[in-house]
Amino acid sequence: MNTPINDTRKAELLSSAVEHIDITSFDARPIVEAMGKMSFTSRDLARATGLYNMMLEDGSCSIILVIAGSTSAGGCMDLYAELVRSNMVDAIVATGATIVDMDFFEALGHKHYQALEIPDDDTLRSLYIDRIYDTYIDETQLQDCDFTIGKIADSLDPKPYSSRAFIREMGKWLMEHGKKDNSLVKLAYEHDVPIFCPAFVDSSAGFGLVKHQVDRMKEGKPYMVLDAIADFRELTDIKIKAGTTGLLMIGGGVPKNFTQDTVVCAEILGHHDVEVHKYAVQITVADVRDGACSSSTLQEAASWGKVSTAMEQMVFAEATSVLPLLASDAWHRGAWKTRAKRSFAKMFD
Repeated sequence: MNTPINDTRKAELLSSAVEHIDITSFDARPIVEAMGKMSFTSRDLARATGLYNMMLEDGSCSIILVIAGSTSAGGCMDLYAELVRSNMVDAIVATGATIVDMDFFEALGHKHYQALEIPDDDTLRSLYIDRIYDTYIDETQLQDCDFTIGKIADSLDPKPYSSRAFIREMGKWLMEHGKKDNSLVKLAYEHDVPIFCPAFVDSSAGFGLVKHQVDRMKEGKPYMVLDAIADFRELTDIKIKAGTTGLLMIGGGVPKNFTQDTVVCAEILGHHDVEVHKYAVQITVADVRDGACSSSTLQEAASWGKVSTAMEQMVFAEATSVLPLLASDAWHRGAWKTRAKRSFAKMFD
């Protein structure tokens, strides 16, 4: 028999919502410039910020934002939204958790909460509270996210969809039903910025989509499916059309490798003149000693023919502590104001 949830205790633990940082509210240019005259990670960050500004100033450069990890839950959600709103990125590759469990979740009206204390995780489980380090999520609200994904799937024609195509449907749904204007998924739909999640079902979307398929199978009806190959083909098509590209990567793993691999894929398709990614910045806490660094260092990736070694910068830091400085600096320098809008999502209409 299940123990009743202690609503009072749950309310105490979910009393301090995470407030997402607004990069337009402060000007980080002076501190980034000062950090450039320092050493260690400070100078790395200043150089990375300079490279991101070079991407924005290079009229031929299309910028791909790559997100792994939990920075959206940790307070960077509005930062990513601003990059889309201000035409500072042209395509996004992310984990399903970033797009679904975090951004879409808050677009439904839910919140992430600061853990003011870390009680026993068994206690959290009994209260239906999920924990991301020092951040809490209400599991019952997360299940609302799962079921909403299922409803969207139920409304679609039963055919294959790339994650980009399905996420675009999520953005379209938010236009009518969403409760937060500053949603990355919603803004990406409005601004024709495609979002790819190469491991999409490794998130709340997975639960909703499994339920969609099982329910349809029970009813003897066809169901939608995700086409992972189409994801790779579509992002490679963007790389081929874009020509010069720059990568702003938060974390690494599958989104990072997936994005870098588009160069190799284009070559295999016969586009031997495809450029390696000209610019690349990665902010990560991953280590190189296990042979990975969350999908190789940028220098190592050059040996695979994926990125240039001329304009790349690794920043070994926890992203929520340095990304707001980089993004605020770039926003206030204003190169985005004269950038041509790519609208890559229109390629697939």
